[in-house]
Amino acid sequence: MKGGLKGAIEKVEKFSPDQGTIGKVVNYLESLVPKYSLVGDSVFFGNDQFPWSYELEANWQVIRQELDQVLPYADALPNFQDISPRQGNIADDDRWKTFFFCAFGYKSEKNCQRCPETAKLLGKIPGLKVAFFSILAPGKHIPEHRGKHKGIIRYHLGLKVPQPRENCRIRVADQIAYWEEGKSLIFDDTFPHEVWNDTDDYRVVLFLDIERPLRFPLSTVNRTINTLVGLSPIVQLAKGNHESWEQQFEAMLK
Repeated sequence: MKGGLKGAIEKVEKFSPDQGTIGKVVNYLESLVPKYSLVGDSVFFGNDQFPWSYELEANWQVIRQELDQVLPYADALPNFQDISPRQGNIADDDRWKTFFFCAFGYKSEKNCQRCPETAKLLGKIPGLKVAFFSILAPGKHIPEHRGKHKGIIRYHLGLKVPQPRENCRIRVADQIAYWEEGKSLIFDDTFPHEVWNDTDDYRVVLFLDIERPLRFPLSTVNRTINTLVGLSPIVQLAKGNHESWEQQFEAMLK
């Protein structure tokens, strides 16, 4: 791709929401992130780099109380691949359940109404792109994979973390981390990572994707790319799948 960052911006502005085209530009922009990132370029990040994380931690028990109202319906919640079929390569069973609040411009009004305090807290987070309860059943292993866009930062808030600690863990690059209830885990998901829940209970985190803080003009490019991702066929399919599940879930509750 010629023309440097200016050329990239011009190309982004002309894009239709075609996933292949977006992917080509995303790949080019990856190399620019270390230079423009306001939070550096590392595997893990600290709370100080994302100050809003402190309010989530301070209110984690409020979020947990609303989660506890959802968990009795765990079997009826959608599997990750039921919402986003592209996840089928890492989720092909019924042991990774989801409870979505929002994703790239789509908002689940019903789920937000079921967890109003969580929804209020999410509404305060700058650059929020994706939010859901990520629920791993006992024995679930998510094989190694990596995110495709370095313009996104992954965030987990531990809500329900079974013991023993060493049996419930995540590896990112060559580093092992453990969730703690009420604590944040923030990382760059473009590094290869995998997850284990080798316990006899559910592991649940509040799973967020956040726009990486970047200096201008890459911040504008990144925001445009994320908007286009929201218009892409992949996200539109996931939106339709989630709306279908909501209708079925509402009917079940009546």
